[in-house]
Formats: sequence, C-alpha cells, structure tokens
Amino acid sequence: MKVGVSHTTFTEDDGTVADPVAVARFVEDLGLDSFWVSDHLAWDTPILDSVLTLTAAAAVTERIEVGFAVLQLALRRLAWIAKQVGTLQTISHNRVNLGVGVGGHPHEEWASAGMSLADRGRRTDDALRVLPALLAGETVALPDVDGAPVTLTPPAPMPPVWVGGGSPAALKRAAAFGDGWLPAAVTPDQIRAGQATLRELTEQAGRPTVRTGVSIFATLDAHVGGMSREALVDLCAGGFGFPRDHADAVVLGGKPAEVAERLAEHAELGAEHAILVPFGGSWRRQCELLAEARSLLQEGEES
Repeated sequence: MKVGVSHTTFTEDDGTVADPVAVARFVEDLGLDSFWVSDHLAWDTPILDSVLTLTAAAAVTERIEVGFAVLQLALRRLAWIAKQVGTLQTISHNRVNLGVGVGGHPHEEWASAGMSLADRGRRTDDALRVLPALLAGETVALPDVDGAPVTLTPPAPMPPVWVGGGSPAALKRAAAFGDGWLPAAVTPDQIRAGQATLRELTEQAGRPTVRTGVSIFATLDAHVGGMSREALVDLCAGGFGFPRDHADAVVLGGKPAEVAERLAEHAELGAEHAILVPFGGSWRRQCELLAEARSLLQEGEES
C-alpha cells in the first residue's frame, strides 16, 4: 500500500500556508509515496489552487505521485481543466492521480465561479466520459457547448481516475468511469460494503474491478504535543458535521506503531493508497512520524 499525505491542512507556525515546494521535497526525501491536495475556490480556511500546487510539487520532485483528493471537476470549464491536467501529466512525467468528486460545499464558491450546483453530478459524468479523448488529442464535441469542438495538443496519457464519495451515485460513477474508488473518513465496514457494490456494478457493466484507496483524517503528533485525538474528533463532529460516534471511529491518532497498525487494516482490505490528512502541529514532524509508520507497515508486510 502506498502512503501519502495531503498538503491542504499544512501551515507554518505563523498560520500561513506551508510552501508546497518545501513540503513536496520533504515528502520525497522521507520516502513517502505521494503528495495530494484538496480542491476549492473559496473555503473557510486559506487554500491554494489545486492544479498550481500539484504542478509546483511535480516540478521539484522525481518519484512521488501527485494527486487530487478530490478535484471538483464540474466547478470548471471542461476544456480548460483538461488542458491543465494534460499539462500536469507532461510536467510530472505521468505521475498524476486524478481524484474526482462532485463537491458542492461551500455552495458560495460555485456561484462565484458561475457554475450551477443543480446538475453537477451529470456534468461530472459527462466530463469523465470525454476526458480520455480530450487528453489523447482527439477532436471532441464538448458537453454543454454547441458548435465548438476542440482538439487539445500535445496529447497526454489519461491519469488514473479515483472517484470520491460513498453515495450510491458516487459508487455508480466509480463503476462506470473510475480506475479506483477514493472514499474519505470511512470505517472498514463501509469500505467492504462499497467494494461489494462496486464488484456487482462493474461485473454488470463488463468493466475491470475498481481499485480502492482511502483518505484518513489524522493527528500524528498528539503524543508529542500536537492536536489531541479527542480535539480532532470534536473538529470532525462539530466543524465537518460527522456524527460523533462516526468521527470517533474513523479519526486516526497515536504513535507510529499505532498508526501503522491502523494502516495495515486498510491494506488488508486491499487499499492501494492511504492518504493521510494531518491536523495539529508541525507539518515536518507529522511527515516524519508518518514516514516512520510507513516503515513499520512495510516491515509488517514483509515479515
């Protein structure tokens, strides 16, 4: 299982957004596998543009994968985001993981972008349907655009598509268009149930089995003065709207050995990517602790 980290929650001591170039280099030097970002235009906390952040990370690294967790595909004009994803593939030498979700919160950013919330699911599906041809350099008639086919060059390989969300609609989308399923803050039982549904749907559609990844909210440095696990449960229950018992079940915290043990549970379920979204103290310390947990996980897999 590949273990990566989300840049989105990383800040410096003065509260400014952590430099993605510094974080990406540090992540690669530590031996972690991937660097991911969330995607918002205007959120309740400072956030950098997802495409530019991944481009900066890709430009200063050679090995780690870079990924969206997840891109709100329908928030943008399709031709432009296809051009950006293709460019990112070229700059990164094909290290992109294209996580995709329908998003919708906060709703104000959709109005600011001039995009409707009402049909974002349908527009996401339409975009995923034609995106491979767009990136391949084929002439494509764009959904919702009359009389303006486009040919994007240079062509770029289509990155793996990881569909976020756990709703019935998200699982249908993953089965129809996804290479992988990337739920966030889910229990092992929810993962098993989603995998069973995906197996049934892909068999019906004659498509390959959809792989599994997972995005995990974590406090990795609670034992050395960072955010406590209880505080992160409170944040998920209060700020993110999770039922408290669910937040308590999915939040990850503890020393590296405990983190490795929890990651091993996901690996046993077949998860190919684990994306940690850390909250709390020093981002450097949290990356170091995650790298230690990854090493322990690998030792356990090899023994």
